[in-house]
Amino acid sequence: MSFTIRHTTQNDLDLVSIHDESNGTEISVLPAFGAMLHSFTVRGRDGSDFNVINSYPGLAGLKAEMSRWFKSAKLSPFACRIQDGKYRIDDKEYRFRRLFSDGNAIHGLLFDKPFTVLQETGGEMSGAIVLEYTYKKEDEGYPFDYDCQVRYTLHPDSVLEVMTHVTNLDTTAIPMADGWHPYFRLGGKANGWEVQFHSDAMVEFDDRLVPTGSLVQYDHFSTARLLGDTSLDNCFTLKPDLVSAACEIHNPVNGLTVSFFPDAKYPYLQLYTPDDRDSIAVENLSGAPDCFNNKMGLLLLQPGRSQIFTVRYKVGVR
Repeated sequence: MSFTIRHTTQNDLDLVSIHDESNGTEISVLPAFGAMLHSFTVRGRDGSDFNVINSYPGLAGLKAEMSRWFKSAKLSPFACRIQDGKYRIDDKEYRFRRLFSDGNAIHGLLFDKPFTVLQETGGEMSGAIVLEYTYKKEDEGYPFDYDCQVRYTLHPDSVLEVMTHVTNLDTTAIPMADGWHPYFRLGGKANGWEVQFHSDAMVEFDDRLVPTGSLVQYDHFSTARLLGDTSLDNCFTLKPDLVSAACEIHNPVNGLTVSFFPDAKYPYLQLYTPDDRDSIAVENLSGAPDCFNNKMGLLLLQPGRSQIFTVRYKVGVR
């Protein structure tokens, strides 16, 4: 069987992995903390294994840093920031209990929740893991019930598909947005990597990284170019109906490349360059930051209805 499922413990982290016997590619998932993607390991040009995910080295580091960096966090039921942690739906105001240091609510409510592994499937053509968390009115700012399932499927040629399936279990329509927050590393510093993404507009932010409601023209990375000393913590609108990768990052030194293929339910792309320049956060989003207030991409999910969001990552060496 080409694809096998493994359970391991590394530095006190309990991982579930999908391994492709044909080329050595392996992805590892950490169910206990938001079903996060812990590793995506491929074989490099020199024959050694390389993990393109900038993840936590162990459980102690994860607990200390998760609520600061949110590496590989599942962003649900909202993505990025909600101004002052407040929003209104049907003339009723809600406020989240958990706030970030800047006073905003940030990165949803599921990033540190324990997901349950529902299914593990190995086979000749792919391997898959399905995880689930059922949210039950756990924060007064989001007094609704919904179910979140995440399916990781590893395909041949180092292609990972991540599908999120949310279902409204409540009796009323609920506001919803979805996203991911993985940090990608390609070796060396990000200044020497090439970046390209297909967008012609950037969401304008205020000084608290909250959208003003306006879009500004931006096409600096419409063709591949070195990142250099460019600093990013911005959200962009992706061009629709793309047939090529929506975004690609590439290290010309070792050839490592990550290509991003979000479906139409992820029309926004957030990019963040941490100060250490060791990685880039590439975040596919269904709605813009603060969409509960500005309505940019906001989904009002009706009772009993579901929505699916899918993104594919292809890692290669060229």
